[in-house]
Amino acid sequence: MGNITMRSMVIGDYQQVINLWEKTPGIGLSNADSREELSKFLEKNKGLSYVCEENNEIIATIVCGQDGRRGYIYHLAVNKDYRLKGLGRKMVDECLIKLKELGIDKCHLFVFEDNDVGRKFWDRIGWTQREEIIIFSKYT
Repeated sequence: MGNITMRSMVIGDYQQVINLWEKTPGIGLSNADSREELSKFLEKNKGLSYVCEENNEIIATIVCGQDGRRGYIYHLAVNKDYRLKGLGRKMVDECLIKLKELGIDKCHLFVFEDNDVGRKFWDRIGWTQREEIIIFSKYT
């Protein structure tokens, strides 16, 4: 493996980012993942989302935001050829550091029930699956 770097995500990364998400099982995409919507999200949550790249190719992403009270992680994706090398954990740790700097001491994330790889990852790095919460959603 060559030189892997991590940096803040910018909207110019969009095409590579969406390509990785589309190839990653367990990532659910919607209209909220359009270029325009992601651009607004990154602007509102400056410096909280990251990419890892090698040779100018994006190999991992994490989208993180906050509402002033809690942090939220979306779309942690690592190219299958780069998994189990600590990239996911490194990006998560950086997000948590940045959230803490903003005074946010708790972060949530959503994992599809059938995403075994994702569920095992979050369990392995010390996150707690909540059994008492049910998610409700509605399109506007």
